[in-house]
Amino acid sequence: MRTTDMLAANGTSVRLMYDQEGDILEIFFGTNEPATGVDLTDHIVLRLNQETKRAVSLLLLDFSILTEKTEYGPRSYPLDHLNELPESLREIVLQLVTSAPVNQFLKVSHFQASPTEQVPLTYVETPPAMPVA
Repeated sequence: MRTTDMLAANGTSVRLMYDQEGDILEIFFGTNEPATGVDLTDHIVLRLNQETKRAVSLLLLDFSILTEKTEYGPRSYPLDHLNELPESLREIVLQLVTSAPVNQFLKVSHFQASPTEQVPLTYVETPPAMPVA
Protein backbone atom coordinates (compact mmCIF):
# COMPACT_ATOMS: atom_id res chain seq x y z
CA MET A 1 0.00 0.00 0.00
CA ARG A 2 1.44 3.35 -1.02
CA THR A 3 0.15 6.57 0.50
CA THR A 4 0.63 10.14 -0.66
CA ASP A 5 -0.77 13.32 0.89
CA MET A 6 -1.46 16.44 -1.14
CA LEU A 7 -3.72 19.46 -1.33
CA ALA A 8 -6.51 19.66 -3.88
CA ALA A 9 -6.82 22.81 -5.98
CA ASN A 10 -9.46 24.14 -3.56
CA GLY A 11 -7.19 23.61 -0.52
CA THR A 12 -8.82 20.38 0.71
CA SER A 13 -6.42 17.89 2.26
CA VAL A 14 -6.31 14.78 0.07
CA ARG A 15 -4.81 11.36 0.80
CA LEU A 16 -4.13 8.93 -2.04
CA MET A 17 -3.89 5.26 -1.05
CA TYR A 18 -2.85 2.88 -3.82
CA ASP A 19 -2.91 -0.91 -3.54
CA GLN A 20 -0.68 -2.03 -6.40
CA GLU A 21 -1.56 -5.71 -6.04
CA GLY A 22 -5.30 -5.02 -6.34
CA ASP A 23 -4.77 -2.02 -8.68
CA ILE A 24 -7.10 0.04 -6.46
CA LEU A 25 -6.70 3.75 -5.75
CA GLU A 26 -8.78 5.38 -3.04
CA ILE A 27 -8.68 9.15 -2.79
CA PHE A 28 -9.79 10.50 0.61
CA PHE A 29 -11.04 14.09 0.89
CA GLY A 30 -10.47 15.81 4.25
CA THR A 31 -11.42 14.05 7.44
CA ASN A 32 -12.87 10.58 7.78
CA GLU A 33 -16.62 10.63 8.45
CA PRO A 34 -19.51 8.17 8.04
CA ALA A 35 -20.12 7.49 4.37
CA THR A 36 -22.38 5.70 1.93
CA GLY A 37 -20.90 4.17 -1.21
CA VAL A 38 -22.57 5.01 -4.52
CA ASP A 39 -21.55 3.11 -7.66
CA LEU A 40 -21.01 5.50 -10.55
CA THR A 41 -19.78 2.74 -12.88
CA ASP A 42 -18.69 -0.85 -12.33
CA HIS A 43 -15.22 0.48 -11.40
CA ILE A 44 -15.83 3.88 -9.77
CA VAL A 45 -17.44 4.35 -6.36
CA LEU A 46 -18.09 7.70 -4.70
CA ARG A 47 -18.31 7.54 -0.91
CA LEU A 48 -20.30 10.45 0.49
CA ASN A 49 -21.91 11.67 3.67
CA GLN A 50 -25.55 12.24 2.73
CA GLU A 51 -26.25 14.45 5.76
CA THR A 52 -23.40 16.91 5.16
CA LYS A 53 -23.48 16.38 1.36
CA ARG A 54 -19.70 16.00 1.34
CA ALA A 55 -17.51 13.65 -0.68
CA VAL A 56 -15.55 11.40 1.68
CA SER A 57 -13.59 9.38 -0.89
CA LEU A 58 -13.41 8.18 -4.46
CA LEU A 59 -12.65 4.48 -4.98
CA LEU A 60 -11.14 3.56 -8.35
CA LEU A 61 -11.05 -0.18 -9.09
CA ASP A 62 -8.74 -1.34 -11.89
CA PHE A 63 -7.06 2.07 -11.73
CA SER A 64 -4.49 1.37 -14.46
CA ILE A 65 -7.30 0.46 -16.90
CA LEU A 66 -9.37 3.52 -15.94
CA THR A 67 -6.44 5.85 -16.69
CA GLU A 68 -5.24 4.09 -19.83
CA LYS A 69 -4.81 6.50 -22.76
CA THR A 70 -6.09 5.78 -26.25
CA GLU A 71 -5.13 7.35 -29.56
CA TYR A 72 -8.11 9.72 -29.08
CA GLY A 73 -7.36 10.67 -25.48
CA PRO A 74 -8.38 9.23 -22.10
CA ARG A 75 -10.85 6.36 -21.88
CA SER A 76 -14.35 7.57 -21.06
CA TYR A 77 -17.00 5.62 -19.21
CA PRO A 78 -20.76 6.19 -19.02
CA LEU A 79 -22.03 7.03 -15.54
CA ASP A 80 -24.62 4.34 -16.12
CA HIS A 81 -25.39 3.64 -12.46
CA LEU A 82 -26.74 7.16 -11.87
CA ASN A 83 -30.14 6.16 -13.25
CA GLU A 84 -30.47 3.58 -10.46
CA LEU A 85 -30.32 6.26 -7.74
CA PRO A 86 -33.27 8.10 -6.22
CA GLU A 87 -33.52 11.57 -7.77
CA SER A 88 -32.52 13.41 -4.57
CA LEU A 89 -29.36 11.31 -4.17
CA ARG A 90 -28.56 11.59 -7.89
CA GLU A 91 -28.63 15.40 -7.60
CA ILE A 92 -26.21 15.31 -4.64
CA VAL A 93 -23.89 12.93 -6.48
CA LEU A 94 -23.88 15.06 -9.65
CA GLN A 95 -23.13 18.17 -7.59
CA LEU A 96 -20.21 16.41 -5.85
CA VAL A 97 -18.61 14.90 -8.97
CA THR A 98 -18.72 18.22 -10.81
CA SER A 99 -17.27 20.23 -7.89
CA ALA A 100 -13.92 20.47 -6.13
CA PRO A 101 -12.19 18.45 -4.90
CA VAL A 102 -13.74 15.45 -6.73
CA ASN A 103 -13.63 17.10 -10.16
CA GLN A 104 -9.86 17.39 -9.89
CA PHE A 105 -9.68 13.60 -10.26
CA LEU A 106 -12.91 12.65 -12.03
CA LYS A 107 -13.85 14.63 -15.14
CA VAL A 108 -17.50 14.62 -16.21
CA SER A 109 -19.00 15.49 -19.58
CA HIS A 110 -21.89 14.14 -21.64
CA PHE A 111 -22.76 12.66 -25.00
CA GLN A 112 -25.82 14.11 -26.70
CA ALA A 113 -27.55 10.88 -27.81
CA SER A 114 -30.58 12.75 -29.16
CA PRO A 115 -32.07 16.25 -28.82
CA THR A 116 -33.63 15.17 -25.50
CA GLU A 117 -31.21 12.51 -24.20
CA GLN A 118 -27.84 13.24 -22.61
CA VAL A 119 -25.57 10.40 -21.49
CA PRO A 120 -23.20 11.48 -18.69
CA LEU A 121 -19.61 10.32 -19.21
CA THR A 122 -16.52 10.40 -17.06
CA TYR A 123 -12.80 9.84 -17.27
CA VAL A 124 -10.22 9.60 -14.53
CA GLU A 125 -7.47 12.21 -14.40
CA THR A 126 -4.21 10.68 -13.17
CA PRO A 127 -3.30 12.60 -10.01
CA PRO A 128 -0.02 14.56 -10.30
CA ALA A 129 1.11 13.10 -6.96
CA MET A 130 0.22 9.54 -7.98
CA PRO A 131 2.00 7.16 -5.61
CA VAL A 132 2.44 4.50 -8.28
CA ALA A 133 5.98 3.92 -9.56
